[in-house]
Amino acid sequence: MKALLFDLDNTLYPADKNLFALIDVRINRYMEEIVDIPTSQVDPLRRQYWQEYGATLQGLIRHHAVDAEEYLDYVHRFDIGQRLTPDLELQKTLESVDQPCFIFTNGSRKHAEQVTAALGIRNYFEEIFDIRVANYQPKPNPQPYQQVLKQLELQGNDCVMIEDSLANLKTAKAFGMTTILVGSEPTGSFVDARFSRPAEIGSWLNDRPARSPMP
Repeated sequence: MKALLFDLDNTLYPADKNLFALIDVRINRYMEEIVDIPTSQVDPLRRQYWQEYGATLQGLIRHHAVDAEEYLDYVHRFDIGQRLTPDLELQKTLESVDQPCFIFTNGSRKHAEQVTAALGIRNYFEEIFDIRVANYQPKPNPQPYQQVLKQLELQGNDCVMIEDSLANLKTAKAFGMTTILVGSEPTGSFVDARFSRPAEIGSWLNDRPARSPMP
């Protein structure tokens, strides 16, 4: 393998840190206060935009002409340090792997930088591929995967994708990537291995030729 692609939220840190709760508050406030959408319509619209486009942002761009950069800055403007602290075990894992590591996230670069800095792992990643990589198209749409592979000058089978989302891993597998699920969700046939946290992947990666995929 030539590259490790790590999702960010709920992958590099546990879902019980619940950063999404803070982001959700900011998204709702943005829709109400900046876009002037009635409070009663916010949740239904968010569900609709997730179903149709994979992200609230795409719906707001298409139907409300929002400024994507303003949105990204607004919704990620909160104190990461109130939820995250350095992860020494993950630091050791990232030090141990031989492959170059990259962030591949539906969030913003600034958010990824803040999260990885809070975890004490920023210096282990060579690049951050954020929501901008395919003109704000989110995973699991294929376009961001295509753009990441193009920029890395790699094929899908050169990469390992580490994710908490089954939908995102299913697209990764369609590109030929090795897939690792982080978390407790049931696996699918497109998942090659599963771990409860990313710090556990080091030995699997280093040992992979001798190990069979997890049943």
